[in-house]
Amino acid sequence: MVHGAFCGGWAFEHFRGPFEAAGHHVLAPDLRGHAAGDGAHAVVGVSITDYARDVARLCASLDEAPILVGHSMGGLVCALAAGRTPVRAMVLLAPSAPWGVAASSMEEAITAFGLHALGPFWAQSVAPDKGLARRYSLDRMAGDAREAVTARMRPESGRALWETLNWWLDPFMTTSVGALRAPCLVIGGERDIVHPPATVRQTATRLGAEFIQAPGMSHWLVAEPGWQEITEIAQGWLEAVGQTA
Repeated sequence: MVHGAFCGGWAFEHFRGPFEAAGHHVLAPDLRGHAAGDGAHAVVGVSITDYARDVARLCASLDEAPILVGHSMGGLVCALAAGRTPVRAMVLLAPSAPWGVAASSMEEAITAFGLHALGPFWAQSVAPDKGLARRYSLDRMAGDAREAVTARMRPESGRALWETLNWWLDPFMTTSVGALRAPCLVIGGERDIVHPPATVRQTATRLGAEFIQAPGMSHWLVAEPGWQEITEIAQGWLEAVGQTA
């Protein structure tokens, strides 16, 4: 299970439970520079390609090809990693869009351009904006649970954010990915503002994946109210494509 920007493997501390109960051995690593003991500058200069390579190496070290589950930017990392190593299947939760998939809302465009107010953010570590997280990512979380998440958020690589959110400025097409070889399910929240369902549907089409819109859900699909239903959808789909524990 691969976490998104500003997070760590802890993001799946609840979500992983039903999969483990079904017999899956679940790994939820911290992406490079995201461990609790890493300094604020540990992510400076890190590319989303670095994240994908790290995940691909972990996959290749296992006894068998794994199932990848990725949330938000972690979904895009999974898609890129799957181009480097065999995987059995993928479930992508509100994944960030790859190169060439245009924003479908004003909020997405504002977020991408807003980063430039930080100056040369692509050469920095970017601190999490906890106010924005509360308003858009964690908007359906209860107050105490929301604050617990924001307290654990960590700086993110400005370079990785630039490659993801400003892909049209990237001549190297770092996040370019086409149809995947493995079966893939993409789930988008009906009320998600960070990655609206229209954009997530475009991403699914680009990846050759099945798309399911989760009614009433927002962006924090791994732990907001209703997350258990997301695990049920994912497990049901995995069973349907023959990928059980």
